[in-house]
Amino acid sequence: MTVTREELAAFADGELTGERAAQVAAAVAADPALAGEVEAHRALRARLADHYAPVAAAPVPDRLAALLARPQEAEVVDFAEAKERREARRGIPRWGWIVGPALAASLALVLLLPGSGGNDAAYADPQLAGVLDSRLVAEQAPGADTRVLLSFRAQGGEFCRVFSGEGGGGIACRDRQGWRLEALGEGSAGASTDYRMAGASDAALLARAQEMAQGPALDAEAEAAAQANDWRGASAR
Repeated sequence: MTVTREELAAFADGELTGERAAQVAAAVAADPALAGEVEAHRALRARLADHYAPVAAAPVPDRLAALLARPQEAEVVDFAEAKERREARRGIPRWGWIVGPALAASLALVLLLPGSGGNDAAYADPQLAGVLDSRLVAEQAPGADTRVLLSFRAQGGEFCRVFSGEGGGGIACRDRQGWRLEALGEGSAGASTDYRMAGASDAALLARAQEMAQGPALDAEAEAAAQANDWRGASAR
């Protein structure tokens, strides 16, 4: 039985129901590769949920609370139209569990850079490289100008990190020369706002990381071990 990536993501999210859910569950139980993909989805979702928990717990700014307090006209719901929208969304790749429905539009915000490691490759400047070398996801300050969202190992064996900040975000992978920039996108909202939010392109960067990774994102122990080894992956030795 063929199981699509969209169905695997929906199954991992608990959003696949009925007979098809049972069929996918049986396929996953019988195929270690499919089981590994489901585990990767769930592990990344859990790490992202922890990362964005402070945003969800932050108090609503006064100006937004004031908008919510205004009397609103009653809305007439067209259930048939709502059902059509819901059915249409089921045909979209299931990346919504990363940071929400803004992902489809945010994919256009990512600028992919040369990643061959040749003369045309771009590398992180010393300040960003210092952050990528030293900052662990679990130990960084919530208000840091540049935050590391997660770390993972790419298909080629090198370690890569997704970062986001007021000046921009991206994905950087460690090779012999330094932190090679694989993708860039707009950063999170600046610290001058009432609270920091995930930038729209953070979703695209995380989706790109999912495609690049050879397994789930590194947990705290694996990330600390990679740092202790100077992030030397297969191509950085």
